Amino acid sequence: MYHKQLSDKEILSGFRRGDSHIIRDYFYGYLEIGYHIFDQRYQLSEKQNLDFLSLAHQYAIFLMEHEWKPLEDHAPSVSLKTWIINGFRFLVLDALKWYHKEYGSITFADYLQTFDMSSNLRLQFNKMIDDMCDHLPMERTDRFIIIMMLKRGFKGKEVAIEMGMTPAAISQRYKKLKDELITPYFREHFDMDFDMPEIMPEFEMVKTCALEEAAPFTTPTEKDMEKKRTTPEFITSLQPNEIFVFGSNLRGMHAGGAAYVAYRNFGAIMGQGVGLQGQSYAIPTMQGGVDTIRPYVVEFIDFAKQHQNLTFLVTRIGCGIAGFTDEKISPLFEAAHDVDNIVLPPNW
Repeated sequence: MYHKQLSDKEILSGFRRGDSHIIRDYFYGYLEIGYHIFDQRYQLSEKQNLDFLSLAHQYAIFLMEHEWKPLEDHAPSVSLKTWIINGFRFLVLDALKWYHKEYGSITFADYLQTFDMSSNLRLQFNKMIDDMCDHLPMERTDRFIIIMMLKRGFKGKEVAIEMGMTPAAISQRYKKLKDELITPYFREHFDMDFDMPEIMPEFEMVKTCALEEAAPFTTPTEKDMEKKRTTPEFITSLQPNEIFVFGSNLRGMHAGGAAYVAYRNFGAIMGQGVGLQGQSYAIPTMQGGVDTIRPYVVEFIDFAKQHQNLTFLVTRIGCGIAGFTDEKISPLFEAAHDVDNIVLPPNW
């Protein structure tokens, strides 16, 4: 076992030359950490053929077949450890899909499918809260606070009276729960920043209702409706004329994030880092700063204009593994707002 800490570059070099000690201590060591996390969430060790070594070997074989290149493209802001565990996560989700088909177990992907976006959003949110409370280790008091404030809509001072605590104590405890448990849970499980829907004060509700009653009602046109369309947070299927637009790397190693989704579900081709492939379109985001992405976005917009028979669903490219923010990437798509067959993420 290595007693000195190796750099990511040294570790990758060890992987490529087949150093058994480095592969064992770092690659399998990192995967053990990931497996422990995923095992708590999905009870992997209780499922046939989903033990640690079976999954870890499968991931290792995939990387060896590609000469470890999928690990070379991690963004500078992302550690090799995080990159490896994130890639392992997608393999785990794939394995769970297989397990579901073979043994009838439910996967996290299946769980996401249960959220009917046409139904009441509040009920969906409540379901998410229930799931979080069932899976996260928390004290009974903390669970009560979360249920009362987020599901039932009680205010902090009302919960304080019920629990015999001061409003300040409830407020501090809730803030800690939100920062340390609730928000990280939604980011990890739903890959999104989730602002907790606070209950609107009564005077704000009255004000809102009054404004809505005073506003003249106009029937939206089809064009208005199309303009309001935004790319869904989760895309599990496409219409025949829809294209999944994702962030890639120039080598076309679609090993993580939306790129892996495109590869597994929408026809993205390993080794092709740019352009249309199947029902997906790749825009490279891992080769440098924002300015290096701009030409590919311009090329994409021109391509969309020339293919009006297709609808392009743009994901939040560059805002995941590549490490950019929405504020940095969205201005690149300013010209896309005037292109009817390009659908952008919310607030872009």
